[in-house]
Amino acid sequence: MEIFIAVASTGTTAEAGQVLAMSQSAVSAALKALENNHNAELFDRIANRLVLNPTGRQLEVRARVLLEEARQLQAELLSASPSGDLNISASFTIANHLMVDYLAAWLSRYPMAKVDITPGNTPDVVTRILNRECELGLIENETQAKGVELIPWVEDELFAFCAPTHPLAKKGRLTETDILRVDWILREPNSGARSLFDQVFASLVPQLRVRLELRHNEPILRAVEQELGVGCLSEKVLAPHLAQGALVALALPKKLRLRRKFYFCQRRQRHHRPEVTEFLNLCRGAQ
Repeated sequence: MEIFIAVASTGTTAEAGQVLAMSQSAVSAALKALENNHNAELFDRIANRLVLNPTGRQLEVRARVLLEEARQLQAELLSASPSGDLNISASFTIANHLMVDYLAAWLSRYPMAKVDITPGNTPDVVTRILNRECELGLIENETQAKGVELIPWVEDELFAFCAPTHPLAKKGRLTETDILRVDWILREPNSGARSLFDQVFASLVPQLRVRLELRHNEPILRAVEQELGVGCLSEKVLAPHLAQGALVALALPKKLRLRRKFYFCQRRQRHHRPEVTEFLNLCRGAQ
């Protein structure tokens, strides 16, 4: 419609092209397509000028109204204050143990913001990103999924741990022999923590005694407290329990250290909502 109005105002496709910063051929093609869509000619060609005919004049009235409404709507959207609303998906460890502090800072900026956080393991989060079910993901390990962009965030390390009354508690470390003898209580396969564990312990995995595989961190903590075995979770999950003496960290052999990075995960696209970028920068700046 903007092209139609420009031609009606200037009388030629060449001048309309100059107004719109388009080539004359592009303007002519667009005008022809508009006439074909309406199955009617909109201009009379008089002395190398394009003059609106009765059908064109009727369309011009409505087109100018619609174009002005579109411009007003665009201006309103550009001038609107950001709401601060967010739709995020985060891995269980991040959602349960890291997000609260960042959300507190975010809600101090946007007290009326609606923030939705959907927890899941890393594949769940990536799937939601690709399906456009959320705008930003926070995951515990890298993904090879096509169509997503990863932005490094914070460092993390997984610790082996046991109950204070476990026979290994006084020893405070695990040898490779210990690793093969103990009963393990681990996160479920494909979770961020488990993927790293299986990768680093690859040569030992076939011989490991995995007693329980659980989808959430809290049941693992409880099971270890009940001396059902040795667990392995993020330092960010374990920190308060270790500080209180409720659990004991077990040092791993140097070659089996479980270090990793957390990542922001977004769809590969040119633009993201300003609020999403602002929240991402808030999280990164807090480190």
